[in-house]
Amino acid sequence: MKFRHLAVGIGMAASTLVVAMQAPANAFNFKTNYSTDFSGNDRWVNNIWLDSVEFNDEVTGEFKSISDFTLVNYVDNVTNDLWTGGNSGAASVDLGDKATLDMGNGTILTRGVEAPDSAQLSAVLSNNNLNNIIDTEDSGNFAMDLYFDQAVDNLFVWERGMNSKMDLQAIDNAGNAVGSLFALSSSSSWDYAGFNLNTQEIGGTQKVSSLGVSMADLGVEAPIAGVRVFSRGRAYRGPDWKILGSVAENQPNPESVPEPSAMLGLLAVGAIAAKRLKQA
Repeated sequence: MKFRHLAVGIGMAASTLVVAMQAPANAFNFKTNYSTDFSGNDRWVNNIWLDSVEFNDEVTGEFKSISDFTLVNYVDNVTNDLWTGGNSGAASVDLGDKATLDMGNGTILTRGVEAPDSAQLSAVLSNNNLNNIIDTEDSGNFAMDLYFDQAVDNLFVWERGMNSKMDLQAIDNAGNAVGSLFALSSSSSWDYAGFNLNTQEIGGTQKVSSLGVSMADLGVEAPIAGVRVFSRGRAYRGPDWKILGSVAENQPNPESVPEPSAMLGLLAVGAIAAKRLKQA
């Protein structure tokens, strides 16, 4: 399935994103602070709410506590192995055994979705419920573009199982790849996030790992509008994941990028001018 994203809101142009050729990669560890209405093992099957993350900025040395997150509000350009039953396919929507997923349209899901569409993928990533995740089959291939509701200056990634890999690539507001592809190390080498999950796709409880991704990791200096996420078959061992971002301090001005209708008008004027020049 493939969905077209219309550039609205963030107003990010590719020219504002500069490849950071000299910048070191600064993938970082962070602490996850969460809350739940349950105790003991019941915590891991019910809704788990992200409250904040804490980390030391490796560039400035500043301690940061982030509770104001920017969430994914649109998923586009989805390519996903076809689900034909059982453990076929690739990325699916997965929930804790007793967790819920608010679709935002009055519908509350209590079951995962094996062949999700754009709206369902968006819903699972557009909240701070850590027991709403994307589950990937072990040999599955997928790619999808995640657009955030505000520009991002750090990404926070969680992976259930602590045994998988994923690739990330920054994208601008028009869906153009920018910077450089960042291949995350196996999540077995990430920090334990301090909580576990027991979701409908698995038969027991698994630990969750976490890793922070900086703009330097993605090869850009400016905040980003979105990120493209990949899993590439058996070697990646089916990442089961959630991604949120921190709100960039310097938000791009939406007025700096013409609306799509204005762009069409400019193209039309340019075409008329070119035709007149050719006829002269």
